[in-house]
Amino acid sequence: MPTESSVHSIRRLETVTESQLQALAELLIDCVDSGASVSFMHPLSMAKALAFWRGIADSAARGERALLVAEDGSGIVGTVQVVLNQPENQPHRADVAKMLVHRRARRQGLGESLMQSAEQVAHECGKTLLVLDTASGDAERLYARLGWQRCGVIPGYALFPNGELCDTTYFFRVLAN
Repeated sequence: MPTESSVHSIRRLETVTESQLQALAELLIDCVDSGASVSFMHPLSMAKALAFWRGIADSAARGERALLVAEDGSGIVGTVQVVLNQPENQPHRADVAKMLVHRRARRQGLGESLMQSAEQVAHECGKTLLVLDTASGDAERLYARLGWQRCGVIPGYALFPNGELCDTTYFFRVLAN
């Protein structure tokens, strides 16, 4: 399912090499350093970032999630996950998680390409409903532009990496059969 834009290619990783783990950890650290509320506080250590991605890699290898990466000539610059493993009463649903784009690759359409690829993979895996949450204000315009429906906002749900409270907005998207 590789897709390409003029500068980036997106592909699914079912196994993750040590160099890819390193690149994903560096991407996560860049996002936290730039203030993204993505479950981690600043400063994020390389050891903690690597441990996180090792867990994600193990989950992807078990088929519990699809791990997509966007690459350019310098390596991994973006990622998104489709969490496929859901409770037995929700086999039609998947969560979209950790859509991350490196600062050097932002505002080039990469977030949109990652989300379209995530939707395609979810559809190929038989999912018809996707859900996600995001720090309010972060990527809301992108998701709305792509046809995601805003469900609501929970005030003070999480923290920004600097410790300030941030609101979280929930979205869903129904995929065509």
